[in-house]
Amino acid sequence: MADATLRDVARASGCSIATVSRVLAGTRPVGPETARRVREAAEALGYRPNQAARALRSRSTGTVGLVLPQITNPFYPALVRELTHALHADGRAVLLADCDDDPAAEAEYIDDLLSRRVDALLVIPADERRSRDAVAAAAARVPLVLMDRGCGPGIADSVAVDNAAGMALVLGHLAATGRRRVCYLGADGTASAAAERRAAYAAGAAVLDAGAPGRVALGDFSVEWGRAAVDLVWDARPDALVCANDLIAVGALQRLQQRGADVPGDVAVTGFDDIPMAALAAPGITTVRQPVAELAAEATQLLSRRLAAPGSEGPQRAIRLAPELVVRESSAVRGGDGAAARSTG
Repeated sequence: MADATLRDVARASGCSIATVSRVLAGTRPVGPETARRVREAAEALGYRPNQAARALRSRSTGTVGLVLPQITNPFYPALVRELTHALHADGRAVLLADCDDDPAAEAEYIDDLLSRRVDALLVIPADERRSRDAVAAAAARVPLVLMDRGCGPGIADSVAVDNAAGMALVLGHLAATGRRRVCYLGADGTASAAAERRAAYAAGAAVLDAGAPGRVALGDFSVEWGRAAVDLVWDARPDALVCANDLIAVGALQRLQQRGADVPGDVAVTGFDDIPMAALAAPGITTVRQPVAELAAEATQLLSRRLAAPGSEGPQRAIRLAPELVVRESSAVRGGDGAAARSTG
């Protein structure tokens, strides 16, 4: 059976093709009784609009490209889920690309999405410096919002968690629980989230101990690096490991347990992001929760404003969202019974 057409809906509803088109596209007001007849006829016939034809007429595909640095990082699937829901509610579909932390691949994916005529782009850049040219060029062609990470000032609208505030929450918590010999296990490179968390640790750790800002080991955002980093810093005999994300914290926890260290008795461990793995670890990992739903909602709103005013040269917006400290057993007060480390999330 052939797909129903606008002509079929017009014949079944007793309206003109032009009226049916206005009702289904929502481009002009139509009387409520007429609109009801058209929609009932369209539903009865199983009519579905031809999106390709609509795109040709409106010059809008109803799609948004989303470029991620690493889909295997458990933080990003949760963000993709929230973005998909938020954009669907806005009448838009998502085309996803994973660049595997490679700025060259990222640039190719951006070009590919633009060639598919996406209406806008959401980008979590792989590298603040090396991603900049491709992102800036794309932002000159379509509305673009940077998420979670930046590409330097003056590129595009952006929304991210306040990494400095999150690190301050962690350091304040460790100070309150009596930790002093703190080490930082972070990620090297120029991804802005890594750099911001690293800088916030360096700025705030001296309150705990004058030597703490210098106790830093840098690798990448992975479980494997977390394991390796423990061996690198263990001679410093830390009483707390501040990890730049939860994957590093999970790896650190595993290696500490292999070494026979008691967590949190001998050493506390903290993470950042609050991926599901942090709550499932034993002991549960104290971490900084990112407001993922709010991140997706703000990004969608920024895109919608730009799409509603194509060609607008309004000021760029940089939104920073408040994080939440989630306290679990991995940073309990030494000698306590664990009650003080009950999760806040």
